Amino acid sequence: MLSRIADALFWMSRYLERADHTARLININCIHMLEAEDTMSEDAQWRPLLTIVGASEPYLGHHPDGTITARRVAQFMVQESSNRGSLYSSLRLARENARIVRDRISLPMWETINELWLFVDREIKRGPAYDHRLADRLHAVGREVARFQGLAVNTMERGEAFGFYLLGTFVERADMMARLLDVKYHTLLPEHASVGSALDYYQWAALLKSITGFETYRRKYRSEINPVEVAELVILDARFPRSLRFSVQRMSEALEQLGNAAAAGRSEAAVADLQKHLDTTATEIFSSGLHEYLDEFVEGIAKVNVAVQREYFEAFAGTTSCAT
Repeated sequence: MLSRIADALFWMSRYLERADHTARLININCIHMLEAEDTMSEDAQWRPLLTIVGASEPYLGHHPDGTITARRVAQFMVQESSNRGSLYSSLRLARENARIVRDRISLPMWETINELWLFVDREIKRGPAYDHRLADRLHAVGREVARFQGLAVNTMERGEAFGFYLLGTFVERADMMARLLDVKYHTLLPEHASVGSALDYYQWAALLKSITGFETYRRKYRSEINPVEVAELVILDARFPRSLRFSVQRMSEALEQLGNAAAAGRSEAAVADLQKHLDTTATEIFSSGLHEYLDEFVEGIAKVNVAVQREYFEAFAGTTSCAT
């Protein structure tokens, strides 16, 4: 397989996963704002979303006065074409990369991502960013991304192309999950008097709902929401599809799927380091510091990304062959 094709498959799946998470976060945040509107300002409600996706500085460049409102953040994270992490930009880049690998994905996959792009261009880019229909539009995006991912699992041949698709999906998912949990615990940590309050409950519940983990948590723990148990589910539970451990296991499987496509020594070593990092307990994580633990994990994800880029895509570094 050509490096540029592998690169496009990797980034196609990353941008789709990023779009899905962006839609989830905005949607859940809108719901959470209604539930906790008497206790949280717009700034406190929406600033963390910019932190999670690493868009705080680009946002200030777009809004120099620094004022954070629901309408401004929604527009920046949904519609803004200059923001490479926006829903619009992510789906545009995902579709561009899908076009490059048109002969490596199935016809239903191409039709789905093309239809999704047309919907976003028509209903999201050209319409109001923040109105009563926002939740429905974001739900539609999430549904179509899930449809594309289901088609990928059920229609792609298990080989190099599927390996790069799988690798991109779970590198992006693990990075986003770690950032999401870190921001909730580190940036949104309430005052000591608020721990265990309705506000604290709403924040943890919103986190679980944003990753479709609320019902899973209830079934597993059958108790009030506890930060240690949330971390155990989101970080260490190998059966939860959005946990860090689940994602790292799938990265390892993806590298195995690639077979002898390249000498993947550094990539495999970087993923192995992440697996060792996850060989712990939730209690030990909190004892040593959750923020520090997640910081190390995000650094590990960055090392995986660098290793993959160098071993598989380096021949095309610095070119514009792929929409990265």
